[in-house]
Amino acid sequence: MPYESPTHTVERSLRATTGAKIVAGVDEVGRGAWAGPVSVCAAVTGLRRAPEGLTDSKLLAPKRRTALAGELEGWVTAYAFGHSSPEEIDELGMTAALRLAAVRALEGLPVRPDAVILDGKHDYLGAPWKVRTVIKGDQSCVCVAAASVLAKVRRDAMMAELGVGHEDFCFADNAGYPSPAHQAALAERGPTPYHRLSWAYLDGLPQWQHLKKVRVPVRGNVTEIEGQLGFDF
Repeated sequence: MPYESPTHTVERSLRATTGAKIVAGVDEVGRGAWAGPVSVCAAVTGLRRAPEGLTDSKLLAPKRRTALAGELEGWVTAYAFGHSSPEEIDELGMTAALRLAAVRALEGLPVRPDAVILDGKHDYLGAPWKVRTVIKGDQSCVCVAAASVLAKVRRDAMMAELGVGHEDFCFADNAGYPSPAHQAALAERGPTPYHRLSWAYLDGLPQWQHLKKVRVPVRGNVTEIEGQLGFDF
């Protein structure tokens, strides 16, 4: 299916209207998975011409996506990843866990961005970050498309590693997302240490419902939460 190449239009607008010199694109992957972290990439690309074929990672074949990620690693000005673990997702809820992962990614950059382009319509980052949300930003904005590809390839690799010893769950194929093989393995073996135990999929597995966690909201800001719940993949 043909698609339009992403541009620097939004980034140029931010530079003109806010004076931002360093703009980071941010995208996430893993929000809808049953297992594994939610992962975020923050990428700074400047205004250089994008590599050929760059677009939303979901529109790319796996081999092409992996090859493009390798190209992007040497092309982007800077990039960093942030992850929130299944335990953090269970305890904090997805929105707070997603923000935590995004802050970790942004703070992992060698320079602090003056502005952030966030894929989607919901600003889950908020102050003190200066955020511009863009629906389908992973298709229209170069820096967000780069973040999309890098995040997807990194998390897929992580899930393949987590699947070693849990081959029935086929994490290398489904990346922790729902699939027939994943569901069958859950029914037979129950959740692995990498599963999100507060999620509704356990409601359909009566033999494992006793493992389901009830989330108790954690009060405090992201900095306080990060200190309480450190996790490193």
